[in-house]
Amino acid sequence: MPFNPENYQFLIGSHHNKNVIFTHFSYNSLKLKELREKFSTAKWSVSKRCWYLPDLKYIRIELGMIAKTEPGKTVFKQIHPINQVALKRMNELLLLKAYSPNTIKIYCTEFAQLLYLLKDTPVNTLTPERMRAYLLYCVTKLKLSENIIHSRLNAIKFYFEQVLHHDKLFFEEIPRPKKRQSLPKVLNKNDIAKLFTKVGNLKQLLMLKLCYGMGLRVSEVVNLKIIDIDSQRMLVHIESAKGKRDRYVTLPSSILDDLRSYYRNYHPKTYLFEGQYGGQYSIRSVQAVFKNAMQKAKINKSVGIHGLRHSYATHLLECGTDMFFIQKLLGHKDIKTTEIYAKVSNRQLGSVKSPLDDL
Repeated sequence: MPFNPENYQFLIGSHHNKNVIFTHFSYNSLKLKELREKFSTAKWSVSKRCWYLPDLKYIRIELGMIAKTEPGKTVFKQIHPINQVALKRMNELLLLKAYSPNTIKIYCTEFAQLLYLLKDTPVNTLTPERMRAYLLYCVTKLKLSENIIHSRLNAIKFYFEQVLHHDKLFFEEIPRPKKRQSLPKVLNKNDIAKLFTKVGNLKQLLMLKLCYGMGLRVSEVVNLKIIDIDSQRMLVHIESAKGKRDRYVTLPSSILDDLRSYYRNYHPKTYLFEGQYGGQYSIRSVQAVFKNAMQKAKINKSVGIHGLRHSYATHLLECGTDMFFIQKLLGHKDIKTTEIYAKVSNRQLGSVKSPLDDL
C-alpha cells in the first residue's frame, strides 16, 4: 500500500539541537515499513520513544503539512478581487492542459503583473489598443528584456485565446520584439577534462559527466531514476523531458565502472542522485557544483552548466555525427534548433584560412 500521511500524527520539535518532525502512530509493522520506505531518513529516538524525520520543506509537503507553492502566490495577494478569478481560471486551465510546473509558474507570474497594474479594471474589458499601450509601457518604462516581453505576451495571449476564446486577430496589431540571436556558449575538451579533475566527490563528478557525456539538461540529470539505466543495452531512458517527450541516449562506456562504484557506496533508493535526506538532488546544488569546479579549474569563461550540453552537441558535430542523430539525442522537436551548433563548430570554420596569414 502507498504511504498515507493520515495514518500518522506529526509534531514539530527539536531533537539533538536539530529541527525535526516527530512521528506518532499506533504501532504495527506495516505502518512502520511504509514510513521507512517513504523516508529513508526516518530514525528512532530512544528518549522520545517515537520515530522522527528531519524538518525539511519537501518532507512537510509530502506529509501534507504545507501545500506545494502556488505559482504567482505572492503577486496574487496584491491583485484586486475583481481580477483574482481571471488568474485562478488561467491557472486551472494550465493544469488541465498538463503544462509543466515551470511553465505554469512563468505564465501565472507574468499574467499577474498585468492584473496587479490594472487594479479594479476587469482584465476581460481590455481592448487591443490598451494591450498595445501596456506592452509599450513594459518596454519604455519598465525596461524589460526581449525575452521577458515574449514570456509576458505569451501568458497574456494564453488567457485571451485559451481561457476567453478570443480570436487570434485580437493580437494582430501587437508586434513582438526582435529576439537577439545569441550563440550557445561552449567549452573545449581540454577545459572540460580540467573541470572534471577539480571535483573530488564521486556523486558530484558523475552528475557533471552525465551532463556532458549524454548532453543532458540539469533537470534531466536530477530526474534520472535507477530503473532508467540499461547497462546491457548501454542506453539511458530520459522520461518526460522538455515538451514531455521521452527519448533514449547512449550511456558512455567510460562511465559504467564509476556508476557501479557509486551505486555500491551510496545506495540510492529511487533517484540515481539523491539528496542528503533522500528525494531528488536539487538543481541548484548541481549548478553550485559546476560553478565551484569552474572556479577551482580557473576557467574564466561566462558559461553555465547548460554549456556542458552545448559542448556535447558541438563536439559530436565536430566528430562528424549526423545532425539528425544529434537532434534525436538532444530531444529537439525541430531540426532548426539543432542547426545552431553548426555556427559554433570549428569543423568547417577551422579549415578557413584568413588572408592575413598569406601576407
